[in-house]
Amino acid sequence: MTRGSRLPPPTDLAAILFRARPAMVANACRFPGGWCTGQTACVLQLFPNSARIDNGELSLGGVPVSRLAGEHGTPLVVYCEDTIRAQARAYRGAAPGALVVYGTKAFANVALLRVLAEEGIGADVSTLGELAFAREAGIGGDRILFHGNNKSDEELRAAAESGATVVLDARDEPARAAAAGVRRVLVRLTPGVEAVTHQSIQTAHDESKFGLTPDAAIAALADARTLGLDVAGVHFHVGSQLARVEESLVAVDRLLAFCARAESELGWRPQVLDIGGGLGIRYTREEHVPSIADFIPPLVERLPKDVQIVLEPGRSLVGRAGVALYRVGVVKESGGVSYAAVDGGMSDNPRPQLYGARYEALLATRAEELPDGVFRIAGKHCESGDVLIDAVALPHPHRGDLLAVPAAGAYTLAMASNYNGVPNPAVVLVKDGDVREIRARQPVSDLLRFER
Repeated sequence: MTRGSRLPPPTDLAAILFRARPAMVANACRFPGGWCTGQTACVLQLFPNSARIDNGELSLGGVPVSRLAGEHGTPLVVYCEDTIRAQARAYRGAAPGALVVYGTKAFANVALLRVLAEEGIGADVSTLGELAFAREAGIGGDRILFHGNNKSDEELRAAAESGATVVLDARDEPARAAAAGVRRVLVRLTPGVEAVTHQSIQTAHDESKFGLTPDAAIAALADARTLGLDVAGVHFHVGSQLARVEESLVAVDRLLAFCARAESELGWRPQVLDIGGGLGIRYTREEHVPSIADFIPPLVERLPKDVQIVLEPGRSLVGRAGVALYRVGVVKESGGVSYAAVDGGMSDNPRPQLYGARYEALLATRAEELPDGVFRIAGKHCESGDVLIDAVALPHPHRGDLLAVPAAGAYTLAMASNYNGVPNPAVVLVKDGDVREIRARQPVSDLLRFER
């Protein structure tokens, strides 16, 4: 159903309700953490590992959402620490000995970076700001990769001072990196592979703004060696929200072909092969995404045994760990569409507008009630396109209800804005009944702080 359309015809409406209401057929549905009923049927598969329904209320990390919202307000983004650690360990198990670095752009937060660092995860950064987050989290330069298609001299100097490995992305970058004091580099190869994902997050196709063609990469590699840089290896990144491994396997083959050419022409062999990240997560029950254990080993098995492998996951480390909590406000009908408006929207999650992203939702304090209609979840911003979810089956929402949106841990707050002068939400980390605020709610006064 597209935005601005009326409710689906009866057959489509029945299908939406049926997907949300298998309890009408069999009173309960099994999910990894227990049993779910009513509107929760199977939707808890999209929530963090610690999600539970107790007396009709969603809890995360052992904490009822009503307590979280009462103490920290809404909108609120809640991260489950256990889920983040489990994902980190899954990567380490899928590629023993590999250096795994977190794609900080998914959500730069010092506390989350510290949790990941405790699991042996480094950081993939691309700006001064992201580098500052990683350094504040105590991550050493030997576990930081500095990316970027248009690095400034200041960024190159900061990367050099931190001891980070710089990923060369342009023909003039070897000379600029050497002048900035950079010591160790990788060369980013564009393998000419078109990932099956949204075009805005494809990064390895022929027209990509990222990386170097094989010819240009050979030339950059030669220049870097002449300048005395330690050219440790080669990098590629196919894209983001990947739901299949085939294109990544093609990219690995092209990476190996490039390395064979570099050895033949330059007498150079890599010590490091960085195959990027990009594994997706499920945002809806209909989506199918491979597990870490299914996605990573086929790639690693293709690589030589005598090189350091680097992986750069972002979304798949923190995406499912995050849940957005909103408070329902206005509920009304308009042109045959049933709207429920929440106290956030495109300023804290622009993905629906940027990528046509789809989400599901749960009335978090009425979780065992059966849906009785299909609702469009609208944000509070002054734009008709500010729609978080086009159509979701829910019990009839009421003002004050809590709406929980799963899979909200990556590329939501990381891409947030202050559109309409709306401050950014608070962020909390939950584990075993404990709650820790890891980012304070932005006050309105902060919006005026830089005005002159």
